[in-house]
Order: sequence, then C-alpha cells, then structure tokens
Amino acid sequence: MVRIPGGTFLMGGDDPDGHQEDGEGPVREVRLDPFMIDPACVTNAQFATFVKETGYVTEAERIGWSFVFHQFATGGVMDAGVPGASWWAGVEGATWRSPEGPGSTIGDRQNHPVVHVSWNDATAYAAWAGKRLPTEAEWEMAARGGLERKRYPWGDDLAPKGRRRCNIWEGHFPTAPSKGTMPVKSFQPNDYGLYNVAGNVWEWTADWWGTRWEPYADNPTGPAQGTAKVIRGGSYMCHDSYCNRYRVAARTSNTPDSATGHTGFRCAALR
Repeated sequence: MVRIPGGTFLMGGDDPDGHQEDGEGPVREVRLDPFMIDPACVTNAQFATFVKETGYVTEAERIGWSFVFHQFATGGVMDAGVPGASWWAGVEGATWRSPEGPGSTIGDRQNHPVVHVSWNDATAYAAWAGKRLPTEAEWEMAARGGLERKRYPWGDDLAPKGRRRCNIWEGHFPTAPSKGTMPVKSFQPNDYGLYNVAGNVWEWTADWWGTRWEPYADNPTGPAQGTAKVIRGGSYMCHDSYCNRYRVAARTSNTPDSATGHTGFRCAALR
C-alpha cells in the first residue's frame, strides 16, 4: 500500500463544466490523518483468491444478473435497463467471473480491475484483507497526488503533449467501439503512486452520498445515513459529451447493492 501523509488539502472543485447538482463545490478545506491506500484497484486475480479462501458469493451472483454495456453483452439480455441510458443492458449470468454474460471469462484479464461488485461485496473483501474502503475525502486527497486545485491527477490538461493519461471513451458515445477495462496499472501513476484514479472503473468509497458541506472538516466520513454510496474517478465509459466525471473533483453515487461492468474499488487502511 501507499502511505499518504495526511494534512490539509482543498477538496472539491469549481470547474466551469462541472456538475453543481453533484455537490462538487464549494472548494473547502479538509484535514486528514495519515492513511494507507492501495496503489491500484483490486484485480480479478486478487478477488479470485478472496473467493477461493472464503467461498464468498457476490450479490450479482445471488441475484442472477447485472448491468453490462450493450456492446459487450454476449447473451441473456433481459428486459431491464436504465432510464435515459439505453446503452446499459441487464444480462442474466453477468458476474465478476463472466463480465459480459454467458460464455465470457476473465482468463486473459487477471490484472484488470474486478467489476460487477457491489459496495457490500467490496466491503466484504476489504474486511477479509484487513483493510477498509477509503472515505471520499481520503480518496480525493490520494487521487490529487499532492497537486492543488487541478482538474486531473496529473494537472489541468487532459492529454499533456498529446499523450493519453487515462482510459476514458474515445470517439462518439455510445456508438464508437469500446475497449472496456484496462490493466489496473495502465498509464503513469500520479505523484503519490496511484494508478488509474481517472477513468477505467468507478471506485466505491465508504461514504453515504450527500451534497452539503462545511467550510472546514476534520477527517470527514460523510452523512450518517443515506440510500446511496459515493463512487469516484469515472470509467472507460465517461466522455466529455455527456459525462466528464473523470475530473478529480467529480463524484456520483449508486446504491450499495448495485453492480455494473464499470465499477470496482481499491482499499485503504490506517497508517
């Protein structure tokens, strides 16, 4: 794991193309104690070890289906979708082992992030590993890599000198061909040594969703209760034309029992 020194940082953003309804701002001062965080998301290989040693069954496996990007669905497509997001398909048999549905495997994706894991699944893995999920504030401090008020973990330019720095959508969304997930240590890490904190997969955090902030907070942990958990970082499906939430201040949420083909997690721990 990577040690984050803690201290005070400016959390949130006021990007002109940000999403005010998401509670990205106002920019506020947050102080955190030192903590540890995984340099990359949990991989399929790591999650397989957890399942082998514990016999754990994910929520998608128990329910019998999960959401898959429509280009990838291999079969078992159900009459289930997401209002306003026709690119999602409910697929019977889609799980972390079979990310696209029946017949698909993770055989050549051992070092890709595990997906189709709910917040509850991620929490179970973290407990087994002797860790926990990061708070939203911890996630953002680590993702910023020591940079202050920058749009991305590496600075303000999405592609410095024309070089890609993250796995996000290329071409017209949602019709251009998608490559899906990439290995968890793709691209250059930020200055704290964290990989893919922009794009690739959304990442679960410990916090309940909320959009009200104090001008200063000491080790914040989010609202005491709620109906959805915060996810951060964006995914391979994010595109400037409709969802630019791969910016480091961007945020959204999902219910704790939800699983999709573009959400994973990394773990944290006390120093």
